[in-house]
Amino acid sequence: MRNPSYKKIVLQEIKLARILAHKVFILKRGWAESASAEKEPIVADVHAEDSRGDNRHRASILVVDDDPRITTLLMAALSKDGYAVTVVNESRKVVSMDLSSVDLILCDVMMPHMDGFALLAAIRERVSCPIVFLTAKTDEDSAVLAYGLGADDYIRKPFGIAELRAKVRARLSQGSRRGRPLLHFGPLDMDLQARQIRVDGHSANLTDTEYRICALLAEHPGRAYAPMQIWEACLAAEDDPAADDTDSDATAAVRVHLSNARRKLKALGVDPIRTIWSVGYQWVA
Repeated sequence: MRNPSYKKIVLQEIKLARILAHKVFILKRGWAESASAEKEPIVADVHAEDSRGDNRHRASILVVDDDPRITTLLMAALSKDGYAVTVVNESRKVVSMDLSSVDLILCDVMMPHMDGFALLAAIRERVSCPIVFLTAKTDEDSAVLAYGLGADDYIRKPFGIAELRAKVRARLSQGSRRGRPLLHFGPLDMDLQARQIRVDGHSANLTDTEYRICALLAEHPGRAYAPMQIWEACLAAEDDPAADDTDSDATAAVRVHLSNARRKLKALGVDPIRTIWSVGYQWVA
């Protein structure tokens, strides 16, 4: 009988090999899809320049992955779409960065020293932009953990560049939508222009997804929304035909985001979201 430690080492090697295989697949597939694009030298931790030279606001995207080949591929693809891209290969550096101007974060999960889950827990309270995980983890527990920590979405590996670009467009589009400028519900004020909820002047510090769900419900008070309706309106990438999230994944994600939002609002003394059993959720403030 072999030593148990030998079996453990073998299992670890198999797991590492699978992760590496996923990343190699992504690299090969991405380069194949962008073969016609002009290749350019990429340096980590440096903003990409937009060759078009216009003065419009360019969405700022932070890419965090320990594999330089992956970040080089993502930076090349996203900068071609006109985004200002910053790449970080050491996740611990992000903790001390100024993230106030970042519009979207793409973050790998399996990274040394500080994995994506730990990084998210460290920065979520000071960033309101969407955070999307790039992950080979497909089990429901990992998805629930990610959403519970404040992630807005995740893209399963292996993925194609076209799918990634569609997800990014959808997230940035959802982040820029505007409705009526201000809603009042007693001590609760919802500023749809600034995308903030305040209670007696105190910010609820909601994540981007938590805010969008609350805005959807608050703009239609009294109307009950099923979890899948909330998912389609606030979380799903409408223009991504490759999206394959199951109903159970979507329901779990909505449940976790709503639980986090309600916890933060209750801490400020309000509870405007009601659960309608077997139906969904409604805004009652």
